[in-house]
This record gives sequence, structure tokens and C-alpha cells, in this order.
Amino acid sequence: MKKVVLFGGGTGMSQVIKGLKLFPLEITAVVGVFDSGRSTGALRDIYDMAAVGDLTKVLLNVGDLSDDELELLNYRVKGSNNKNAYNHSLKNLILTSLIDIHGSFDAGIAAFCRIFKIKGSVFPLTTENVNLVAKMHDGEIVYGEDDITEAKKRIDNIWFDQKFKPNPRIFKALENADLIIIAPGSLYTSILPHLMTPEISEAIKNSKAKKMYICNLITQPGETINYTASHHLDILNEYLGEKTIDVILANNAKISKRLAAKYETREQKYPVLLDEKKLKAYGVKIIADKIYKIENNMIRHDSLKTAYLVYSYLMGDK
Repeated sequence: MKKVVLFGGGTGMSQVIKGLKLFPLEITAVVGVFDSGRSTGALRDIYDMAAVGDLTKVLLNVGDLSDDELELLNYRVKGSNNKNAYNHSLKNLILTSLIDIHGSFDAGIAAFCRIFKIKGSVFPLTTENVNLVAKMHDGEIVYGEDDITEAKKRIDNIWFDQKFKPNPRIFKALENADLIIIAPGSLYTSILPHLMTPEISEAIKNSKAKKMYICNLITQPGETINYTASHHLDILNEYLGEKTIDVILANNAKISKRLAAKYETREQKYPVLLDEKKLKAYGVKIIADKIYKIENNMIRHDSLKTAYLVYSYLMGDK
């Protein structure tokens, strides 16, 4: 069975995994743990731990849970006391409890998988309580993933607030991988944290596996405004080196004017242009197709179509 290792964050990676798990593949997901907002941020403060929000999101998508189980685990416990309001995802509370009970992230995740019969491997990039820090183009220093995203400004530089050890289990997975995927997601806060971890970027470069980037569908306000597919690849190359990425999977279908206008007006987001001519100059293989669909009136990667194209490439058909 072919082995696939994915790097990323929550929503983008989850969309891809929902499709990949339908194929005969051994999937390992490496998830960033730097989220600092809402439920996850509050739990980090209380327990002095890495973020669990993206982990639980990916875990649910790796598994084959019933609609009732998903509804329960995604339920949000809301309320307030004399000091603070709270709004916690039940899945976050359960994983946090299991980590606390069993004394480690790995043991807590393993227990979560046993309880909910989840197959596949999900590793946090690190188990240490680390935060992202960014210097914006206007000189402002912003601390924490959530605040960096909410600033909606161009980012000049991004780094960690402390040194940390990456999860050692990741390196074994990379040694045995047939394909390494940089999943779609926030370029600076979901993808780059993996690649700007020197041990991880070096292990990716040295792996004999093919390396694929699944390109984002739309830009992010401030961060990737006017970024084309090649701009995204430029940023990845800064950390991985040129010619590390073997193949880019990107959308080449037009998004309706009505939906594009909605994203532009409400969120200042734009479709990512597939500039094939420039990409070809990089020497990467390009797999271009319609890989988006509309879910709940939002643009998302088409899980099944994207996974089919990934699997076809892996099996030598693309």
C-alpha cells in the first residue's frame, strides 16, 4: 500500500484527506499546532499546551464517523461565568482531557483514535506550546496565529517565539513515504510553520518520495493578495529550495462571477490564477483540472476529484 504524508493545517488538509481516505493509501497527517484563537487559544492558556483545534478537525476527517458522532463532537459548549465567556468545541475538550489523563499528546491522540475507531496517523508538528510571530509590511509585530490572520496585512517575515523539537515520529513517516503533499491552507500560518522548521524541511528535501503542492483556490486578504500559483511556489521554494517540489496540482476552472464577486466584496479574497507558463519555467509537473466545488455556498477543494488526481499521479497515470 502506498504511503502518503501530508503537511498542513485544518480545513484545507481536511478537505484533501476526506477524499484520500477513500483510496487504498496509508495516510499520515502532520498538523500545525499554533492556533491561538477562540476555544483552542483558551485551552492553551489554561493547560499551557500546544493547540488542539486543527488536530481534532483532521482527526475527524481521517476517521469514518457517523453523522451523529460528528454532530456531537462538533458541538460547542457555550456559556459564561463571572470572569469569562467560553465557547468550546466538544472535540477540543475531549482531546485536551485525554492528553491530560494520559500525560502526553501522542497517548492522548491514540486514546482519541481508539475511542472513536479512527484509522490513519495524525501527528502534531510539535507538542510544545509555541507561538507564531510576524513582522508586517508596515513594521507592526503581531503575536499569535489568530491575530496574524486577523491583521489582514502583508507579511514580511514570520518566525517562532521559541525553539522547539519537532515530533520525532514525523521523520520515520518521511523515510517511508511514497508521496509528500504540502496541503492547501493559509500559506504563512498553516503551511510555512512546517517548512521553516529546519529539521522538517531538510527531511522533506532528503526524502526519496515525490513532493506535491496542492495549490490554494483563493488568496488571503493582505497575506497573499494578487498571488498566483507561481507566487505560492516561490514562497515554498524559499524554504525547501528550488526543484524540491516535483508537481503542483491546481485549479484551472473559472469560478462564477457571482461567487467571485461575493468573496471579493465581503472578504477581499480572489481566485488564485494558474500561471502555467511561469510554472513550466520552474520545471515542475503541472496537473490542472477543475478541483473545486461549492459547499454551503463556499469554495472548497473537491475532496474526491482532488484525491483521484493525487492517486492517479501516485500510480503513474498522470
